[in-house]
Amino acid sequence: MSPAILDRLGLSPEEWSAITLSLRVAGVATLASLGPGLAVAWLLARRRFPGRALLDGLVHLPLILPPVVTGYLLLLAFGRRGTFGALLADLGIVLSFRWTGAALACAVMGFPLMVRAMRLSLEAVDARVEQAAATLGAGPPAVFLTVTLPLALPGVLAGAVLAFAKAMGEFGATITFVSNIPGETQTLPSAIYTLTQVPGGEAGALRLTLVSVAISLAALLISEVLARRVGRRIGAG
Repeated sequence: MSPAILDRLGLSPEEWSAITLSLRVAGVATLASLGPGLAVAWLLARRRFPGRALLDGLVHLPLILPPVVTGYLLLLAFGRRGTFGALLADLGIVLSFRWTGAALACAVMGFPLMVRAMRLSLEAVDARVEQAAATLGAGPPAVFLTVTLPLALPGVLAGAVLAFAKAMGEFGATITFVSNIPGETQTLPSAIYTLTQVPGGEAGALRLTLVSVAISLAALLISEVLARRVGRRIGAG
C-alpha cells in the first residue's frame, strides 16, 4: 500500500506491516488446522478407543498451560536444534524466528477452540440420519461428506472463526517461539506491546488496538452470516 494511502488511514508502514502479517499468520494457521481439527473432532465425537481421554487432554492442554510455556515447548521441539526442528532444518525448513513459526504457534493455541466447536456440532448431528444414509448404500466417506459435514457445517465455521480470532490475538506463545522481529514475526499483539514500551507510542498502540477489534468483530459477523445461510439451506433441504 502506498505511503499516501497509509497517511490517510493514519497508519505507519511498520503498523501496516504488522496488520498484514497478522492476517497472513492467522489465515495460514486457520487453514492448516481445518483438516486435522475436523479429524480429531470426529474421533472424539464418534469413536471410543483406548487413549481417548489422553487425546482429549492433549488437545485442550494449550488452553491450560501458560502461553509462554507452550511457546517454549514449541521452541524445544521445532527450534533449529529441537527434536523435529533439526530434521526440518536438514530439509531447508526453518520455523523458529520465522513467520511460519508464528503460524504454527497460533495454530497450536487456536486448535482446542476449533476442535471443541466442531466436536459439539458433530455430536449434535442425529446418528439416525447417518444410519439411514448408510442403509441406502452410502459408504462411511459418503455419509460423512453428504450428511454429517453439511449438518455440522455451522460448527465447523464457528470453530474456524474462533481459531482465527485466537490467532489474531496470540502473543505469549508467538513471542517466545519466534521473538518480535519487525516485518518477519511482529504481529499485531507484538507491535502493540512494542509501542506501549516506547515514548510517544500510545497513539500507534491505540490505532492497532482499534484495528484488531475491528478485524475480530468482522470475522465474527461474517461467521454468523455464513452460519445462518448454511442453516437456511439445510432447513430448506
